[in-house]
Amino acid sequence: EERPASPPVEVDDPREFVLRPAPQGRTVRCRLTRDKKGMDRGMYPSYFLHLDCERKVFLLAGRKRKRSKTANYLISSDPTNLSRGGDNFIGKLRSNLLGNRFTVFDAGQNPQRGPGGDVGSLRQELAAVIYETNVLGFRGPRRMTVIIPGMNADNERVPIRPRNASDGLLVRWQNKTLESLIELHNKPPVWNEDSGSYTLNFQGRVTQASVKNFQIVHADDRESPGIPGPGMSSRWLEN
Repeated sequence: EERPASPPVEVDDPREFVLRPAPQGRTVRCRLTRDKKGMDRGMYPSYFLHLDCERKVFLLAGRKRKRSKTANYLISSDPTNLSRGGDNFIGKLRSNLLGNRFTVFDAGQNPQRGPGGDVGSLRQELAAVIYETNVLGFRGPRRMTVIIPGMNADNERVPIRPRNASDGLLVRWQNKTLESLIELHNKPPVWNEDSGSYTLNFQGRVTQASVKNFQIVHADDRESPGIPGPGMSSRWLEN
């Protein structure tokens, strides 16, 4: 059975809502859709994030930037204006050259371009993703690690504003300097002998098997993966 709906979450100002931490003790359930319609959206699709509740509430839109050497996505709170110069520009997601390290920034100044003395204007790093695929052809699912800033005593996000390339979420993760940071991992799937594939219980949220289906959990999450039932599993395809 599909899990019960989350308690209602009030969104008075969508832009403010997406930039602050989620309410304590509440589950914020969202739905992400991809739009590939149009002449160039096959290569540069648009993505739309909505609050998944009784009243569909738009939150964010994103689109891959053209003429970028790496995967680079602009994020906006206006679905009709996905430009960096727009008033509703929220931030961006950028990958490294290999496409296996990703960083999410807010709309602050790039430290290489911004004023050296005004630290408060520098962009914050909101999340980092480390993606490990089976590039050597080994059998088994992919692995993913997510690093996000922690919270202070006032339930506010700890600001991470690196001034140069020797600091930041990815650098701190590599150096195992995780103070004030939260490290998350994808929940490992279970090998299913009957289907001959890796499966994971998605509580009815998944209808199609795909290697792109995953769940991110904290190490303290003691919930076991469980045995998937009909309509409740995801098949992790071979790379």
